[in-house]
Amino acid sequence: MVGLCGPQASGKSTLAAAVAGLLEAQGLTVAVLSIDDLYLSHAARQGLGAEVHPLLATRGPPGTHDVALGLRVLDDLAERRPTALPRFDKARDDLAPTSAWPTTPAKVDVALFEGWCVGARPQGAEALEAPVNDLEARRDPDGLWRRYVNDSLAGPYQRLFDRIDLLILLQAPGFNVVAGWRQEQERKLRTRLAAEGADLARSMSDDEVLAFVQLYERLTTHILATMPAYADAAIPMTAERTMRPPRWSARPRRNV
Repeated sequence: MVGLCGPQASGKSTLAAAVAGLLEAQGLTVAVLSIDDLYLSHAARQGLGAEVHPLLATRGPPGTHDVALGLRVLDDLAERRPTALPRFDKARDDLAPTSAWPTTPAKVDVALFEGWCVGARPQGAEALEAPVNDLEARRDPDGLWRRYVNDSLAGPYQRLFDRIDLLILLQAPGFNVVAGWRQEQERKLRTRLAAEGADLARSMSDDEVLAFVQLYERLTTHILATMPAYADAAIPMTAERTMRPPRWSARPRRNV
């Protein structure tokens, strides 16, 4: 079970697909799961938004995923059973029908679990006191949302991440590059949608991206500051997303 963590638009999905192809070429059976496919349903998040905090209606940070589903999937993979891999339809902002979920063969050799907060650890209480950006200052002045996110990360998500045998971090040079990476990603999406004659409302403008990434800023900054010390490998990246040789831990967490 390999965890691959990296900021938004850092290339996690592309790298996971490439690694899966290389492993399969060596005769191994590989499954790839993104934490983005574990989001709670639209209705469930709307319920959280109404009952706990409005920001929880927007998918993204810990607290907006179906951790119980993730545990079942990772445990089935670990037991080498045929496993239905969830799929989330971002255009609909909801889970895809289970009939659209691919099923792995039995006895998967390697599972790649990728996502922007995979393997993250919670912050200390004192770090939650001051807002880190305009979104937190305006929409979470009392810290309720960020405490809920942090408590979720400290509890259920750690059980999920404990299934990981090998944790790898794509180490961006800082959060300041993430918005640009994400804007580039959305521009490519808009170009593709325009070519297909599809609804451009399915993509975000540059300004919308700047607002959206603020949901991720606190935890991404925390991950970049802390995960290199406990990940099994950290792969430094340049602002142009060039990957440098990985730095491997001298003391891997598990015998993989």
